Amino acid sequence: MQLSDIAIFVEQSIRSTDISLYDYVTTDSLLQNREGRVVATNLPPSPCNLTLYQPGDILMANIRPYLKKVWMADTTGGCSADVLVFRAKENISSKYLYSVLLQDSFFDYVMLAPKGSKMPRGDKNHIMRFPIFDLPNEDADKVGDFIWKIETKLANNRKQNAILEKMAKQIYDYWFVQFDFPDENGRPYKISGGKMVWNEKLKREIPEGWEVKNLIDIADIVNGATPSTSDETNYGGNIMWITPKDLSDQGQKFIFHGARTISQKGYDSCSTSMLPKGSILMSSRAPIGLFAIAQNEVCTNQGFKSFVPKDETDGMYLYYYLRQHIKQIEQLGTGTTFKEVSRDDLKKFPILYVTDRNTYLQWVEKLRPMFGLQAKLQEESEDLQSLRSYLLPLLMTGQAKLKKDDN
Repeated sequence: MQLSDIAIFVEQSIRSTDISLYDYVTTDSLLQNREGRVVATNLPPSPCNLTLYQPGDILMANIRPYLKKVWMADTTGGCSADVLVFRAKENISSKYLYSVLLQDSFFDYVMLAPKGSKMPRGDKNHIMRFPIFDLPNEDADKVGDFIWKIETKLANNRKQNAILEKMAKQIYDYWFVQFDFPDENGRPYKISGGKMVWNEKLKREIPEGWEVKNLIDIADIVNGATPSTSDETNYGGNIMWITPKDLSDQGQKFIFHGARTISQKGYDSCSTSMLPKGSILMSSRAPIGLFAIAQNEVCTNQGFKSFVPKDETDGMYLYYYLRQHIKQIEQLGTGTTFKEVSRDDLKKFPILYVTDRNTYLQWVEKLRPMFGLQAKLQEESEDLQSLRSYLLPLLMTGQAKLKKDDN
């Protein structure tokens, strides 16, 4: 069988003036790595025809298909021309079709015959020839339902994590940007008249008694390195080795593992360093400013400057403080082809230091449960994604079958 036996491309159109912004889908509003979509930033500037989609249709970004941007619609709307809309044929489950299009093998197949080089697009005729194992409809429905349950759980985890992150960021801003942490009477410090003093290093007022230190006073700053790639025995060991691509691909607050590992030989052959759990990882070159918190012992390549807090309680604060000031950090970058932030410049980067440790620790204890729950949800999601990646090709080819209870 081929994809064309179970699906069609939707050719119907809808006017851009007949839909809301929420129902408009572009390649940019579809998320990488099968993570759904966000609301587009704006509707087309001029009235135009869009491809119509309906609930149950599957939308795929056809620019750089290897980014794996795919989403099953739950509403009616319109999408831009570079988004393909698949619709299941009669008696074919939309969830099964969605499962077919989730497969790594599908995206690999699309990239076998791309159109264009810098911004490759999938060839629609080639796409429809994607080979599919001929599963009985009953088995196909079971596969679709099973995979959809995983996808629903992943979506719920992402939503819950986003809510937790918004709450945590608001609390950080309230305490350390607006300075309305609880004073000794439990009232918001600044708006209740708490004394503020001008700080020349930060070019702003800060609470009286608080200090400004250099980043090196708060954390050790550690470079990464790459073992020689010409010696394959440097790789494939049991030492977690992180690259900026791991952070950009996962796009998560915490990093549990990367795509590659290195051997003890590889580790000993270069100047990378083992970082303890809780270290803050920051990409320091092209791009500058991808952040994650290590949840295991890891080491990194040379594209990182990592921060090991000298006091374990400073990890959460450093994560938010550095992210908030990433534009100032980016300005430290030097170089012509690729800008990079040096360790020496970071050592002198000013950090607002909360001298009232009782107040500070109140904030730590308020955020610690949120961080713990976020890490738990992310780890669960990564386990589910691994399960999906392992089972999906087996289920699609009939090598594994679902019992009735598995759904």
